[in-house]
Amino acid sequence: MLNIHVIIGSTRVGRFSDKPAHWIADELAQQRDVRSTIVDLRDHPLPFYDSPTPPARLGGQYPHASVQAFSALMATADAFVMVAPEYNHGYTAVLKNALDWLYAEWMNKPVGFISFGGAGGARAVEQLRQVAIELQMLPIKNGLHIPVEAYLTAMQAPLPVDPEIFNRPLRARTDRVGAFRSELVKLGLVMQAARAASSV
Repeated sequence: MLNIHVIIGSTRVGRFSDKPAHWIADELAQQRDVRSTIVDLRDHPLPFYDSPTPPARLGGQYPHASVQAFSALMATADAFVMVAPEYNHGYTAVLKNALDWLYAEWMNKPVGFISFGGAGGARAVEQLRQVAIELQMLPIKNGLHIPVEAYLTAMQAPLPVDPEIFNRPLRARTDRVGAFRSELVKLGLVMQAARAASSV
């Protein structure tokens, strides 16, 4: 079983992020032997990063109970999807804080990005790719950028959103959703096996 955690990277009031997060979690769960889990950063109110010791040297022993609980959850993932709106040409501070608190829990695991906002969130994703590589994650090539028309339609809809709001534009010419899911799952399985082999 491949465990994929879908991280909702915004905590603001009236956010949009939970809609594509639940949609992609359902898409991933349709894949055989995949379990998708929504991780809402609202449920994990981490303190602002203040550790005097870098996470890479903490050995999983964190100074706050909230970080310890978040660490335990992230450690169970084999791959990640990060849903990240673009704020002022970048991604959210709450997501950066979550990334900065951990290290080993991210390592050697693939990550895919879903974004929206200015330029479809492309600038936020480019920044996230750099951070993910520094954390020894493996960003997949395919990303999903929510078109404006899908954003406006879904924003007015209650959860769960009709999946066709996202599927229609993202599968119009090429199946970007299928490519995203396939690449994430394939790389997730490869790295799951590699981590298992290295721990023997």
